[in-house]
Amino acid sequence: MRGAVHGTAPVVLSVLDLATVGAGYTAADALRTSVELARIAETRGYHRMWVAEHHSMPGVASSSPAVILAHLAAHTRRLRLGSGGVMLPNHAPLVIAEQFGTLEALAPGRIDLGLGRAPGTDGATAAALRRTEGLHEGADDFPQQLAELTRFLDDDFPPGHRFARIHAVPGPVQGSAAGGVQSPDRPSIWLLGSSGFSAQLAGALGLPFSFAHHFSGRNTVPALALYRESFRPSEVLDRPYASIGVSALAAEDPEEARRQVKAVALGMLRLRTGRPGLTPSPEEAAAYSFSPMEEEFVGSWTNDVIHGDPQTVRAGLDELAARTGVDEMVITASAHTPAVRLRSYELVADAYGLPKDAGVEGIPQEGAAAR
Repeated sequence: MRGAVHGTAPVVLSVLDLATVGAGYTAADALRTSVELARIAETRGYHRMWVAEHHSMPGVASSSPAVILAHLAAHTRRLRLGSGGVMLPNHAPLVIAEQFGTLEALAPGRIDLGLGRAPGTDGATAAALRRTEGLHEGADDFPQQLAELTRFLDDDFPPGHRFARIHAVPGPVQGSAAGGVQSPDRPSIWLLGSSGFSAQLAGALGLPFSFAHHFSGRNTVPALALYRESFRPSEVLDRPYASIGVSALAAEDPEEARRQVKAVALGMLRLRTGRPGLTPSPEEAAAYSFSPMEEEFVGSWTNDVIHGDPQTVRAGLDELAARTGVDEMVITASAHTPAVRLRSYELVADAYGLPKDAGVEGIPQEGAAAR
């Protein structure tokens, strides 16, 4: 619920982790950093931590969100964990229901299932994931896939349906036929997007919605407006609940923040031009000779990242929260150096007066029936 947060943050603060792999580091280093980040998020009072599905990107180690989330669940006690998101067209709905039903059994009441309709990769990789030629059908079939996934999670296919005898286990059906106790929880479903399609669908279904402001900032306000206009109360929510992904990096030395952001921008430039690789070091970025067109890209990308000293970052986050009216900001701190990423979340927490060791009491809730 808005305002129900630690410290003086105007909205709920959460974490989006991309498991970034910097030059000179390994995927194992990145995933160890993810565990440390989860511990920081939990002790400092961040509400949730999400990991995102990416494929065939050497600089991003989060190709298997469910596997990473199981590991993070084993290293935390109360932090909400989830996908931000799973790209549903890449997977059979039953597989996702089983994966996230398992996560819910491992960490009851703590799991979010954030779903996107994009492939999260290039067409060739998507074909390798799906083993089908009809790649264009994935996004178009998203509402149907979502409905099927929801029925698997709730175990409520109608009699006569071709899947009525199939059960996603672990799930609510387990043990019921044998007189066991049904699970009271299932993962909390979110829709994620960078355009109006998922915003409108989330509103129509009464689901929470998260917009990818960190890479589609120009569409943020229109998409959020469409979500709110389309919203219909449901068993999940009685009013809209919106979050945005925000790229923000804080450092004691503003110059260090600028150096790290420029390095990530160079990595993004290479990705966008078909040359994906590890995130370059600040030294490599400083020595790189940018063409005028590349300079324009880097400048535009950097402008969308809130960065600087902690108070500058807080001011930028506050302005964005006021401008968008969101309930929650999911912060991704992209940097080449793991220690810089981790320190950024500590500094943002300090800037907002979040606790040094958050207890169970006071963990913010979205309100209504959403978790």
